Amino acid sequence: MPLRLKVWIHFVMFIILVFVLMWIFQIFFLESFYEKMKTRSVTENAAEIVSSYNTDYKSGNKTEFINKYTETAIGNDVCVEILDKYGRSIYSKDVLGDCLVHGRENSTYKFLNEIRRTELPEALYKVSNPRGQNDMLVYICVLGSVRYPEGYLLINSELAPVSSTVSIIKRQLIIITVILILIAAGISVFLANRISNPIDRITKSAENLAKGDLNTKFDGTGYLEAQKLADTLMYAEKELSKVDTMQRDLIANVSHDLRTPLTMLKAYAEMIRDLSGDNPVKRNEHLEIIINETDRLSAMVNDILDLSKLESGKQKLNPSEFEISSKLTEIIGRFKGISEKMGYHIHFASDTEKMVYCDVVKIEQVIYNLINNAINYTGEDKQVYVRQINKPDGVLIEVEDTGDGIEEDKIKLIFDKYYRSENHKREVVGTGLGLSIVKAVLKLHGYDYGVRSTLGKGSVFWFRINDVTKM
Repeated sequence: MPLRLKVWIHFVMFIILVFVLMWIFQIFFLESFYEKMKTRSVTENAAEIVSSYNTDYKSGNKTEFINKYTETAIGNDVCVEILDKYGRSIYSKDVLGDCLVHGRENSTYKFLNEIRRTELPEALYKVSNPRGQNDMLVYICVLGSVRYPEGYLLINSELAPVSSTVSIIKRQLIIITVILILIAAGISVFLANRISNPIDRITKSAENLAKGDLNTKFDGTGYLEAQKLADTLMYAEKELSKVDTMQRDLIANVSHDLRTPLTMLKAYAEMIRDLSGDNPVKRNEHLEIIINETDRLSAMVNDILDLSKLESGKQKLNPSEFEISSKLTEIIGRFKGISEKMGYHIHFASDTEKMVYCDVVKIEQVIYNLINNAINYTGEDKQVYVRQINKPDGVLIEVEDTGDGIEEDKIKLIFDKYYRSENHKREVVGTGLGLSIVKAVLKLHGYDYGVRSTLGKGSVFWFRINDVTKM
C-alpha cells in the first residue's frame, strides 16, 4: 500500500475515533456525568456548611454561620434548611420556590426517620417532585454525633432535564462531524503528499544510484527526517564514489604489479628453454630470478587475501601474552640479511620489558610491515630507528626513517591501499598493501596509530598497545 494512502487512512481513522468518543461521552453518558457532578457539588456544599456550623455556630458567631449557608444556597442554586434535634426548622434559605419537596412520600420527616433508623451520619436520595417534572437530590446529614444529634442539615437541589440538551448537542455534533471530516480529509491528503513527496524523490534518486550514477543529487526538502535521509544517502554516495575510485586504482595497481613479474617469469622461462638450458651458470641465474618473482607474486596474493579477510570482518583475534621487547628484538633480527647485504642499519631502543596481551601473529605482521616500509623509504644513510616507549596507558612502538618525509595533506592517505607519495622512491619492491594491513590490524585491536612526518627529515610511524599485563 502506498505511503500516501496509508497516511490518509490513518488520519481519517483517527478523526473518526475522536468523533466516536465525543458522541459516546456527550450523548450516552451526559446524564450520568451530570448527576455525578451534581452529587459531588451537593456533598461539597454540605461539607462547607457543617464546617461553618462547627466553627462559627458553636462558638456563638451565628451571624457568620447564617451568612455562610445563605451564600452557599444562593451561589449554588440549592435550598438549605437547618433542623433542630426534634426536626423543627431553625434556619432555611429557599431559592427554588419550595425549600423541600412535599407530599407524603417525600416529606422531611421521612428523611429524618430514615437516617435515624439507619444511624448513618449522612444520606443522599434522588426523588421525584410532585410539584414539578424534574427529579430532585435530597441530602441530609447529622449535626453533632449520630447517637446524640444536635440537629440536621438538609440540602435540596433540582436535577435539570438533559434530554433537550442532548438533542441540541446531537444536532451540533452532526454538523461539526460532517464539516470536520471534510476538513480532515483535505488536511490528510495535503499531509500525505507532503510526507510522501520527499520520499518519492529520494527513492527515484536511490534507483539512479543503484544503476551506477554516482553524481545523483538527493533532495530531502520538506521535513527534517527526509533531509537527514537525503544527507545520509549523499554521504553514502561519496563513500561509494571513493570505493569505486579505490577499486579502479586497486585493479590498475594489481594489474601492473602482477603483469611485471608474470612478464619476467615468461621471459626467463623462454630464455632457459632457448638459450641457457645447457649452461648451468646462466640457467641457475635465470631460475633464481624466476623464484624471486614467484615469491613476490605469492607475497602479493597473500597480502591481498589477508587484507580482504581483515576488512570483511571475518578475521578473528587470538590474543595471548608475550614479552614485547623480546618480540621486537626477534623481528628486527629477521632483517639481518637485508642489513648485511644492502647496508641498512636498524637501531633498536628498548624500554623495560613489558608483558602485553594481544594477537602476537598479527602484531608481528604490523611491526614487520612498518620496519619494511621504513627500509623502503629511508634516506641515503639507510638508517632505521625502532623504539619501545613504556607509557602509563600502554606501550608505544615507533618506527622512524630518514627519508624525504610526507606532505601534510597526504598523511591521511598514506594508509590507503596502493597509495604512494610523490616524495617516496621505493628502493625495495613491496606489494603496496603493507600499511593498509597495519591499519586494518590495529583497528581490529582498537589501538591508536598514526604518523608524524617532516619534509626532508623523514617520518615516524607509531602505534600504542593498550593491553599491558603486570609482570
